[in-house]
Amino acid sequence: MPEVAFHFNAPDKLAYACRFARKALRSDARLVIVGPPEVLQPLDAMLWNMAPHDFVAHALQGCDAELWSASPVVLAQGTQGAPHQDVLLNLGAQVPEGFEGFARVVEVVSAHDEADRGMARQRWRQYQAQGHAIVRHDLVLKDS
Repeated sequence: MPEVAFHFNAPDKLAYACRFARKALRSDARLVIVGPPEVLQPLDAMLWNMAPHDFVAHALQGCDAELWSASPVVLAQGTQGAPHQDVLLNLGAQVPEGFEGFARVVEVVSAHDEADRGMARQRWRQYQAQGHAIVRHDLVLKDS
């Protein structure tokens, strides 16, 4: 059963995902980031435009198969066909199908978007109903 963590109060979910990916890469974790195309496309651009010393090697779903399987960080619309199952970072509105196959699942929740916060509450209840113990990380308290 994967460890499930909610990272609450992210001022900018995509910027947080970039930092999270950089940290995962530095700790040799392999990361799958899932979300809808309208989230993944700008995230892909942000990852390419990070400072040179912060570069995050990654691949977007639909790229060359060899690049996809070799990339430590992949951006996908779902978990099916993911090349690894260490850490799953969800930027989508729903609990990702197939999350059970990952060692860790991280849900990122906006600080200001009430619709996003409401959907996060629903995901929290879904994980709880399935018997997952949930770890809560308040990003505002962490920065204090």
